[in-house]
Amino acid sequence: MKKIVYFTVLLYGVTVFLFNSCELFKIDNYDEPKETIKGEITDVVTGERVLTDQDNQGIRIRMNELSWKQTEVPSNFDINCMKEGEYLNTKIFKGHYNVRADGPFIPLVRVTQQGDTIMDESKYVDIKGVTVVNFQVQPFLRIEWVGEPVVNGNTVTVSFKIHRAVTPEAFRAKIEPMGGWNNNFLELSDVRMYVGESAYTGRRDNSSAYTFFETFSGNDFESKYGFGETITYTSNAIPRGRTVFVRIAARIRYSTEGTSRYNYNEAKRVDMPQ
Repeated sequence: MKKIVYFTVLLYGVTVFLFNSCELFKIDNYDEPKETIKGEITDVVTGERVLTDQDNQGIRIRMNELSWKQTEVPSNFDINCMKEGEYLNTKIFKGHYNVRADGPFIPLVRVTQQGDTIMDESKYVDIKGVTVVNFQVQPFLRIEWVGEPVVNGNTVTVSFKIHRAVTPEAFRAKIEPMGGWNNNFLELSDVRMYVGESAYTGRRDNSSAYTFFETFSGNDFESKYGFGETITYTSNAIPRGRTVFVRIAARIRYSTEGTSRYNYNEAKRVDMPQ
């Protein structure tokens, strides 16, 4: 009798396995995503693209597909912008989406600590074929070159100005209602002179040994330099005969989506002498 019971249980287990296997190896009949979304993030005042890093510490495009009804809460799909302030993804499912951008600028979606939305400048779009979704934003900082880079032997000297792109009054009016206000949000925390062999050299550049940077506590930046004043930096030693690119990055202490992000200026090319 004991053997018969074992055989019955074994037979039942095989049947269940075969049934589940049919479900396991069922062919996925969904078409692969082939729609395209692209766009650029520009300064609402100057019309120029907002330059920053090319990863999750740069500009992030967050998408929620609202036409997918499988779950109650739509899942996030993120795209990191390129350093030149553009983004592109050619593998998007057709559908209706909410799209927002987060970066070194005044948040487009502002929510209180109690969960109330007080501003929503995200966009609702139907993605089909090639869909262009652009955003105009208010960057925290604008960085202006002063003159051209100067080569001194094996170093490069540059001059620049850092401007507040949003006045302290306007910044506070938009950020304070979200809650958790701190007077140090507007302090400039650090400035970096990136020197590398890529035209979009930045935080992740492998040539960081050439880079010069300063960090600041409290209002030390304003005491030492000041917004709108000319600042001069000199790089570390660069091998002779190299072609390098120079950019300036700066950030304030305020973080968007938990990340303190840099504003950049455009790169300058420098050909080091032989």
